Amino acid sequence: EGKDLQKLSENFGFSPSAVTQLQQHEFFMPGMIDTHIHASQYSYAGTALDMPLLQWLNMYTFPVESRFQDVEFAKKVYTQVVKRTLRNGTTTACYFATIHTDASLLLGQIANDFGQRALVGKVCMDRNDYPLVKPVVTPRFAPSCTEALLAKLGEIAKNNKLHIQSHISENLEEVELVKELFPNSESYTDIYHKCNILTDKTIMAHGCHLSDEELVLFRKTGAALAHCPNSNISLCSGVLNVRNVLNHKVKLGLGTDMAGGYSPSILDAMRRSLDSSKVLTIQDPEHKTLSFEEVFRLATLGGSQALSLDERTGNFKVGKDFDALRVNVASLNSHMLLSSLTCPLAGDDRNIVEVFVAGKKVVPFSEA
Repeated sequence: EGKDLQKLSENFGFSPSAVTQLQQHEFFMPGMIDTHIHASQYSYAGTALDMPLLQWLNMYTFPVESRFQDVEFAKKVYTQVVKRTLRNGTTTACYFATIHTDASLLLGQIANDFGQRALVGKVCMDRNDYPLVKPVVTPRFAPSCTEALLAKLGEIAKNNKLHIQSHISENLEEVELVKELFPNSESYTDIYHKCNILTDKTIMAHGCHLSDEELVLFRKTGAALAHCPNSNISLCSGVLNVRNVLNHKVKLGLGTDMAGGYSPSILDAMRRSLDSSKVLTIQDPEHKTLSFEEVFRLATLGGSQALSLDERTGNFKVGKDFDALRVNVASLNSHMLLSSLTCPLAGDDRNIVEVFVAGKKVVPFSEA
C-alpha cells in the first residue's frame, strides 16, 4: 500500500491502478498438483466401481481406452478433463493417456493451450513445442509388460533424461500376479529397480502394500509415490500408510486417479487422505494421524517434489513460477461460509475464483 506500492510499480514497471486488491474473505494459495490421473478415464468417472482392480480394468478401462484411436473422441474427452481439473485448482497434472500416439500428443497440446502445466504419457520425443508440457515414459504396470520392455523403457528414460510414471502394489491380487510373472525378482519394487525404472524422476501410483524394504529402495533411488486415497477405497485396493512412507523419507504427492477415483479434485484427495489416516488410527491407536498441514503440503510442495518440478512450482518461494489459486471463502456460489482454514476441507471449485499458471491467468477461461 501507499509508498510500498509506488516503489514496487517503479521497480517492476507497472501502473498502481493495475493492482487487484483481494477482498476481505480472499487469499492466495499455491496451485494444487495431481501426481496421478488417467485423462482417458474421465468419460466414465463416478461409475463402474463395482469390482476390484484387475477385473475393473478388463471390464471397463481397456474397452473405453480403445476408443481413443478416434482423435475427435479424444479431443472431446481431453478438453473436458483439462478444463475440469483446472477449474478445480489443479495447476499441474501428471496424466496417463493411452497407447495411441496421436491422441497422446493431442492431450499435450490441449493442456498447453489451456495453460496447464502437465506431464503426459505416452509421449516419447526429444523435442517439445509445448513449454508447459513434458513427456513421461509410461509403462502401464509390471503385469502388462515383459522385463525386456521395462528395461528398454528404462534405457529410453535414462538416455533422454525423461520422467517415468507407472503403478505399483495397488492391490493384493495384483501383487500375487506379479510374483507369478516375475519369479526371479525379490519384490515388485525390485522388478522396476532392475530395469532402471526407479529414478529420481519416477512417480509410482498407489504403493498400498509396499514393504519397509521396498520403501528403503524408493528412498535410495529418489523415486516417489502418488497417494490416491479415493481410488484405493473405491476399488477396495488397500489403505496406504502415509505416515510410514513419510517416516522413510520417500517423496510423496497426491493423485486423483480418475476414474478409479471418482473425483477430479485434489481437495477431495486431501479429504480422503485424512479419512484414510483416521481409519488406520482406529485400527491402531498408536498410529499418528495425518494433520491438515501435512496433507496440504502433499497437495502442493509435496506433489511438485514428487514430480521433480519443485524448482519451478509448489510454493511461493521467490524465483519460482506463480502457480496459484485465488480463493474466496465467502463466494456467493458456495454452499457455506468458510474460513481460510476450513476451505480446503469443506470448500470446492466454487470457492476458486481464479487460477494462475506461470503467472498467466488461465481460469476463468477466455472466450478465445
